[in-house]
Formats: sequence, structure tokens, C-alpha cells
Amino acid sequence: MTAPTARRSLPLAASFPLGIALAGALLASAAALPAQAQTADAAFRATTLNLSAFGESKVTPDLATITLGVQTDAPTAAGALSANAAQMTKVVAALKKAGIAERDIQTSGLNVNPQYVYVQNEPPKLNGYQASNQVTIQVRDLAKLGQTVDATVNAGATNVGGISFGLQDPQAAEDAARLDAVKALQAKADLYARAAGYKIVRLVSLGEGGGYTPAPPMPMYAAMAKREMAADSSPVSAGELKVRIDVSATYELAK
Repeated sequence: MTAPTARRSLPLAASFPLGIALAGALLASAAALPAQAQTADAAFRATTLNLSAFGESKVTPDLATITLGVQTDAPTAAGALSANAAQMTKVVAALKKAGIAERDIQTSGLNVNPQYVYVQNEPPKLNGYQASNQVTIQVRDLAKLGQTVDATVNAGATNVGGISFGLQDPQAAEDAARLDAVKALQAKADLYARAAGYKIVRLVSLGEGGGYTPAPPMPMYAAMAKREMAADSSPVSAGELKVRIDVSATYELAK
């Protein structure tokens, strides 16, 4: 007769503790789920108030940005470019003489385009080339703004595209707007809470949007010939800037 095959089993000392550990882990996980659900449920049941407000500060600008350029025509592209370069060199020299630093003069456009004459029922005829060079400058002394513009026109600038005013350092204006925004937000929250018969328990979240954005360029004027320029410098008014900060918050309320 064949001897029966012996069956091996893990000793109780090895298997039993493992089973206890697994069971304990499962029980702990099961116990944690209701606790987490209760916490989430409590947060869901909390009475909250979501509001937004904004604050503004008004400041006098201390920076102006102007776009100006030179446009020249010639029978050839090389001739148009050469004439343009000579004229723009004079304009840049006038800018520097007026106190504009090298870092505040930036080329923003350079183009050479063929010019055609169009006659009905005939193919276009080349009539030469036009070169245009455009620079964007920043004027940090606004008291000299009008004189600076006039100097460039007298030096050969043929057009002034636009002007915008801004701030060299908007930090202080932004901080003032932030304080105004939070003050307005708190006043609004207190009003809503009292009207609803609640009181504010705590600030849950606070967010910010907006901030300082330079104003878009405004049309200025097309430069005229020297004989058409007035003797006095062009009057330019900087006015006032508004710096706005938007804030939003969530408050927890209680009876």
C-alpha cells in the first residue's frame, strides 16, 4: 500500500498573528471612513457667505509711453531705407538730447514696402518703395513730455502714434487699493451677516484678482511739417490713474 501523502500547514504561530494584523487593518479603515464622512458632512452643513469687493487708489502717473516713427519714400528699397536711417538717426539724437536714456528707446517696427499705382483695367505699376521705422519711448520726466515730442518732430519724425501713462513702481498704489478692497469686503460681510441674523465666525478663504494694468495708448496726433508746428511745446496732460484690486472671500457664519 502507498503511504498517504502528508499535508503541510503553517504553524499557528506564523499564520494566526498575520490574520489578526489584516483584520485589525480592515477594522481601522472601516472606522476611519465614518469619521471622515462626519468631518466632510460638518463642513458641508456650515453656513458660509461668499462675497467679492474691490478697492481703488488714485495716483498721478510718473511715466509716459509714446510711439513715434519716420516714413520715407524712394525709387528703390535701398534708397528708402538709407533715407529713413539718416532721418531716424536725427530723431534718436534729439531724444537723447532731450534726456531720454538709451534703455528707454526701443525699435518696435521696421518695414520696407513696394508702392504701386493702380489704374482701372491695367496691371499695377511699381512706383517706388516706402520705408518706415517706428520706436517706442518712455518719458520719465513728464514735465518735459511736450518738449520731447516737439523735438522729435523737428528732428524729422513724421508721425506720433499714441501715448499712454503709467507708473514706474505701482507697488504702493496696489497696496493702498488692497487695503481699500479688504475694508470694503469686511463691511459688506458684516452687513450681510447682520441682515441674515448671523455673526461672522472666521474667514475661510481670501483671494485676489486684478491689479495694476497700464492704460492703453490714446491717439495723439499726426506730426506736421515744421512750419505748421506752434512755437510753444505741445500741451500734454497726464491726468490721474486708477489702480484697482479685486478680492473675494468665504466667511463662516453662526447664529
